Amino acid sequence: MSSKIRLLICLFILHLCVALTSVSGRKIGIYEIKKGDFSVKVTNYGASIISVLLPDKHGKIGDVVLGYDTIEEYLNDTSYFGALLGRVANRIGGAQFTLNGTLYKLVPNEGNNTIQGGPKGFSKVVWKVSKYAKDGPCPYITLTYFSPDGDQGFPGDVLVSVTYALKDPYKLSVDFKAKALNKATPINLSHHPYWNIGGHNSGDVLSQVVQIFASHITPDDNQHIPTGEISPVKNTPYDFLKPHKVGSKIDKLPNGYDMNYALDSTEKMKLVAIVYDKKSGRVMDVEASAPGVILYTANFVINIKGKGGFVYQPHSALSLETQGFPDAVNHPNFPSSIVTPGNTYVHFVIYSFSIKKD
Repeated sequence: MSSKIRLLICLFILHLCVALTSVSGRKIGIYEIKKGDFSVKVTNYGASIISVLLPDKHGKIGDVVLGYDTIEEYLNDTSYFGALLGRVANRIGGAQFTLNGTLYKLVPNEGNNTIQGGPKGFSKVVWKVSKYAKDGPCPYITLTYFSPDGDQGFPGDVLVSVTYALKDPYKLSVDFKAKALNKATPINLSHHPYWNIGGHNSGDVLSQVVQIFASHITPDDNQHIPTGEISPVKNTPYDFLKPHKVGSKIDKLPNGYDMNYALDSTEKMKLVAIVYDKKSGRVMDVEASAPGVILYTANFVINIKGKGGFVYQPHSALSLETQGFPDAVNHPNFPSSIVTPGNTYVHFVIYSFSIKKD
């Protein structure tokens, strides 16, 4: 091989490495927080959770979120694996809303609608790592992002942050904060870990048992835009008030679960859901301050090559996205998502993991 060819190959590899570690000149990294045999890795691309490792009932460590092996795969991801969602999570119908007499037209990225903040929402940008403690009594990482006026069509400058922290025993806390700096604007932050507490490579979640503390849902149309109704779950496949297997009623739905639940409790922090996997013995309790939660069963995850070459399929995970109601800006009867200048939006989530040995 000639020296010229070797040089060209080296330059190509160097270019590829740079492409994988930076976007718009901002470096992308992977950051671990660890407490004993409990660890979480995040990337500042999309403020995404890329792994959650913890033991099962036999003491075997497993990764309980779906994801990829490389940053490049996250850059090309269309499933929002582990990503932070905003400025407004979920969908806004018609990619528009009216606020204080002004019509705001957003950038549509799902037909005529906007989903997960638009084509360059918070999941598709590089965040700044502002604070980081890898280990110690309370390992944590704080990431921040500045969203300018007009970003994806939304009004006003917004400064947003998220803090991931590990606490005893086996608790992952997620603190979302956002401040509207100069204009009223909708803010609804969430994130999208694809949970399979049996292990990311353990197959589907249909045998896992779920309980959701919500007696109502917000039904939607064929584009998943809420109709504005708030309907009881009684006598529907959406009833998880008593724990039962994910797969016990899923065949009554076209593809699987993808629905917003209106949580019953009005307390600042409340128990949202419990997930149990008998084979591993793992239990996950979800608490949050948001008024709703989306249950999604990875319906359109089809032949996606994930970590270690494992191929993910529909229902290989479930998401419990605590958040405000979808399309709240266009439904006055929904809890408001509008944040006015000088005020701070907050949304707290706690994932608590434990073992059930019977």
